[in-house]
Amino acid sequence: MFKTIKNALKTPDVRKKLLYTLLLIVIFRLGCYITVPGVDTFALSEAFGGSSNGMASLIDLISGGAFSRFSIFAMSISPYITASIVIQLLAMVIPALERLTKEGGEEGRKKINKYTKILTVVIALIEGLGIYLSYSSSGIFMDTSFMTGFTVVISLMAGTALLMWLGDEITNKGIGNGISIIIFVGIISGLPGAITTIWNLIMGTGAFSTTGLLISLGIIIGALILVAAVVFVQQAERRVPVQYSKRVVGRKMVGAQNTHIPLKLVMAGVMPIIFASSFLTFPAMIIQMFIPDIASQTGFWATIYNFSIASSTSSVGWGYTVANALVYLLLIVGFTFFYTYATVNPAEISKNIKGNGGFIPGIRAGKPTTDYLSSILSKLTWFGGLYLAIIAIIPMLVRFIPNVDLAFGGTSILIVVGVALETIQQLESQLVMRHYKGFLE
Repeated sequence: MFKTIKNALKTPDVRKKLLYTLLLIVIFRLGCYITVPGVDTFALSEAFGGSSNGMASLIDLISGGAFSRFSIFAMSISPYITASIVIQLLAMVIPALERLTKEGGEEGRKKINKYTKILTVVIALIEGLGIYLSYSSSGIFMDTSFMTGFTVVISLMAGTALLMWLGDEITNKGIGNGISIIIFVGIISGLPGAITTIWNLIMGTGAFSTTGLLISLGIIIGALILVAAVVFVQQAERRVPVQYSKRVVGRKMVGAQNTHIPLKLVMAGVMPIIFASSFLTFPAMIIQMFIPDIASQTGFWATIYNFSIASSTSSVGWGYTVANALVYLLLIVGFTFFYTYATVNPAEISKNIKGNGGFIPGIRAGKPTTDYLSSILSKLTWFGGLYLAIIAIIPMLVRFIPNVDLAFGGTSILIVVGVALETIQQLESQLVMRHYKGFLE
């Protein structure tokens, strides 16, 4: 990895992309400290007091602390993620959107992206209004006039729109997937807080704690094992052998070739985790819009709220956590299947193999090849979905250890490692492309 970064810094074009990406990341982090106009910062620090409820802490995690500071990036990129989920689900039931997704090509992707951005602005308006209504009675605003509310909501919407632009700029002119990079930076900004928590476990109230040291070592070793497992599975792939017979291309006879189709164990990457998390916590955000003090209430809506935030806090108890974990597992597996089959079409692969005079050894061309690839893809997707779910769910139980409230859970590690690997691979591909281009010139 370090060798790749070193080579990237020596290549002018790639270095320019890296520096541009870093500049946009700096803008994102600066924006996390710009408080929304109309907010009383002294009242804000007293209201949050260094801790927040489950819903707020979850938003604060992916926003890099922007929510607890009530900055212009307080909503982070979550409205865009929610809009993407809605558009993807609508594409399954609306034929016109399905055609744009599957057959529209580059133009279709641009239209889908346009619809997603429009829906993002609408969702940002709803979430911004909900946040303002939820905290209007907490005393963190200078006043509760219409103009103050309008300014707060518009500022939050503008922050989300700016993050969308930053994400697009990173994707198009920088290195990596822009939205993933923003989430990645938001999560790793909590690393100093996690280190402080480990230190407090060891030192306690000022005296060395043997129990705290053992717990800290267990957490560190567990995190290292988790990272190693994530890297191993993310990089692993099933190689399906393909043979091509001799054929005439133009005026030349091309010889027989042996190659393979690389099918990764987790082809959907970390997107199922991100989407499942957003989908699961969305009810809590809506409920809190209409019932600001829901966290202190009981009843049906309080039950739904506690269930929705159980993945991000241990204060709601084991029952909610277990129920949340089961639904979380189903959502992750479901989104894994959805994304895998949206990006990999066994029938299309089979058609391309047959059209180029190839075949899988021992498998007849046509439908048998499609069935064979579908069988492999189904097994890999089941493994990938369950793997993602287990990695995301098991660390949730760590929160029930006394005095342990780490910012990094299984979901965070999956996202951070997955995005890091994806970015390094893209960086390597950029270097290879520049190398061959320079060689040809």
